[in-house]
Amino acid sequence: MAKRDFYEVLGIARGASAEEIKKAYRKKAKELHPDRNADNPKAEAQFKEVNEAYETLKDPDKKAAYDRFGHAAFEQGGGRGPGGMGGGFGGQGDFASAFSNVFDDLFGDFMGGAGPGGRQRATRGSDLRYNLRVTLEEAYSGLQKTIKVPSSVACEVCNGTGAAGGAEPTTCPTCSGMGKVRAQQGFFTVERTCPTCGGAGQIVKNPCKSCGGAGRVERERALSVNIPAGVETGTRIRLAGEGEAGLRGGPSGDLYIFIEVTEHPLFERDGLNLFCRVPVSMTAAALGGEIEVPTIDGGRSRVKVPGGSQSGKQMRLRSKGMPALRGNAQGDMFIELAVETPVNLTTRQKELLREFEELSEENNPEGSSFFKKVKSFWDGMKS
Repeated sequence: MAKRDFYEVLGIARGASAEEIKKAYRKKAKELHPDRNADNPKAEAQFKEVNEAYETLKDPDKKAAYDRFGHAAFEQGGGRGPGGMGGGFGGQGDFASAFSNVFDDLFGDFMGGAGPGGRQRATRGSDLRYNLRVTLEEAYSGLQKTIKVPSSVACEVCNGTGAAGGAEPTTCPTCSGMGKVRAQQGFFTVERTCPTCGGAGQIVKNPCKSCGGAGRVERERALSVNIPAGVETGTRIRLAGEGEAGLRGGPSGDLYIFIEVTEHPLFERDGLNLFCRVPVSMTAAALGGEIEVPTIDGGRSRVKVPGGSQSGKQMRLRSKGMPALRGNAQGDMFIELAVETPVNLTTRQKELLREFEELSEENNPEGSSFFKKVKSFWDGMKS
């Protein structure tokens, strides 16, 4: 039976571009794949026919020979074309190879590999992490900070190619740019990483002396980072393209900055709110008055203390807390009073306190009687 015209098999016109040929092949291969046509006995033969057509037309040399001589170009020497290149799918091994080629051509773009004889795609660089510590005051106001990040950057001598003089790497002759080699075992094809190029699909004949052929070198870079107001421990800032340089001119990864807010000696943070413990004298707590308290913005606020205040009493200063990272919300500041007991009293101060205690007993005889009973109980325990 005479072979059909390869252009007819793929459903394209003569003179179609390489992209049109590949697109038509993908469509036909998916449509006629035996796994999708288990109930169609002709699918396998049609699938072979599509692969044979594509194997010929995708190669510029084979395509030129076919356009000039047709199928006769590949009928010399026992079914082998010019230069010893195989033509059809005469055996079981060829059919197995067809399956492998279909997998490469259909899914190679998603797996990051390269087509036969082509150049392996550039590899994206790794993402980097940088831990940055800031004070609570810096988290409140935000800041511009310069950090130094050790990372891999594209070699300036070879422009990231890895070859001396910036020359392009050449296709690996062992795997023809696939990055892997195949061994036929009956119906199955076993693949392994190419031992010559290590899976890169390319080799550098004259490596760059600056980077040793890697295409990138280690450098410490200074980066200016904008820390927005309101950050807290665990906040993550992403700097796109500031990570590790890609291989063979590939795009750089990203840099992720993780914020850690250090503990403050005076303020404790809970979300947007701040808590501050403020000492007050015994007389100020008893008589009342005004005290000055520091605020996170570096200023001071006057707070009125009501008479008779006890330790632990809380008062709130509105909008004196932390700003929200997103939006215009502002937290509050809560003040907790800590009444201080006077120490190192002078003789006169002690006399006045005793006088105050006696006056308190006279004004509160029931309370005085209670304290006398408590004192008597403890005296009895001591004896």
